[in-house]
Amino acid sequence: MNTATLTATLTRLGALGRAELTLLLRNRSAVFTSLLMPVFFVVITRTSMSGVDLEETGTSANGAVMTGGIGIVLILVVYTNLVSAYVARREELLLKRLRTGEPTDAEILGGTALPSVLIALLQCLVLLAAGVAALNVGAPARADLLLLGVLLGCVMLTGLAAATSAVTRSPESAQITVMPLMLVSLAASGLMIPLEIFPDPVADVCRLLPLTSVMELVRFGWLGGGSAGEVLRALGLAVVWTVLSVFAVRRWFRWEPRR
Repeated sequence: MNTATLTATLTRLGALGRAELTLLLRNRSAVFTSLLMPVFFVVITRTSMSGVDLEETGTSANGAVMTGGIGIVLILVVYTNLVSAYVARREELLLKRLRTGEPTDAEILGGTALPSVLIALLQCLVLLAAGVAALNVGAPARADLLLLGVLLGCVMLTGLAAATSAVTRSPESAQITVMPLMLVSLAASGLMIPLEIFPDPVADVCRLLPLTSVMELVRFGWLGGGSAGEVLRALGLAVVWTVLSVFAVRRWFRWEPRR
């Protein structure tokens, strides 16, 4: 890709992102989900985890809450918001009209996702600062793994959101179609309950879930721990799920309204 092509791509992405941000800010439900729901979940999780002894799991209650908070941000801000956004733009025929212009399919999907991803990244930075400054969680042990986990999570959940939109008939029904992945992730991907608490066979199955590998990378990156083999396993699974999500989008994403 030459410089002119890259500049044109970034310009189109910026324009699509600005337009999507305007639409997002007009949607009170989306604003609430993006800005307040993650805070609510983190507060509830910290309250429920207070007094819980996690010494045997190799982490503290505050560490588990803050790393889990990053996963909650990714689920609510990226995945949940984008399912509704893709469905709404599809039903409004906006996606169909955009495909008749210069933007490529990847640019259309990426531009739509851009505001949600940026908001998620900012909230993750706020959580990181709060954990270090207020909860004595400590600075990231390996910032590269933490950043890689968050970025892979954003790409993976953007793909899964686009794929989920294919089976979602309306923005209202998105509240139902996002629930399976959300509930499974909250219960079994290490967001609220460390996997070390589960019996080994159950934990091994949970590690195969989409968001678990992302959460392991976040945990290893922020709190430390994790052998080279565990890091490579988590990284490999995260890449596999990301590739599968992209394949699902290419295979099943709908550009025109469902009838």
